[in-house]
Amino acid sequence: MLEECGLRYRVIPVNIAAGEQFTPAFLAISPNNRIPAIVDPDGPDGRPIALFESGAILQYLGRKTRRFYPADERRRVLVDQWLFWQMANLGPKAGEANHFRHYAAAEQQHYATTRFGNELNRLFGVMNARLANRAFLAGAYSIADIACVGWVRLCARRGFELGEFGHLRRWLDTVQARPAVKRGIGLRVEAARAVDVNDPKVWAVLFGRTGT
Repeated sequence: MLEECGLRYRVIPVNIAAGEQFTPAFLAISPNNRIPAIVDPDGPDGRPIALFESGAILQYLGRKTRRFYPADERRRVLVDQWLFWQMANLGPKAGEANHFRHYAAAEQQHYATTRFGNELNRLFGVMNARLANRAFLAGAYSIADIACVGWVRLCARRGFELGEFGHLRRWLDTVQARPAVKRGIGLRVEAARAVDVNDPKVWAVLFGRTGT
């Protein structure tokens, strides 16, 4: 979204394997200790503003730049529906499918990978049907497409191919061909290097936290 809107930005890596997401400085920005999060030094009243949750960030940037988030209420409601669909469905289910496929113990995998794999297949079917007679999820290219593309493009990592979802495949190719999307996908950050999740210390940081 930052690339699409031509906004200047600086990427600040957060090493989640080392627990940097639990530092007071980061929690002041993202109380849920998750990425992404942003700080806009030029907030709506001229003062800095911090945001967490990708959907809220996309809506804020859409309102700020008046791009990819229509002002017309009927069109905006349509975008919001698919944005919230991603936040409540596609993102969480794809994340669980990825977790159990790659990080769970062997005895835990069968039921979980089947459960979340089937659900992800259903969600891809929802997208495929939606895109059967339109180029993008909410008609025109919007923050709803931006929210979804990252989850769909890594489908092979979650055990899926899009061969049976022709409309979804066409949508993915179209979105990924956009210059701004190419720049965003091509961004590499040193702290994003692979980590050994089998290391008990790393595992405890990534998956062992509770609220108490």
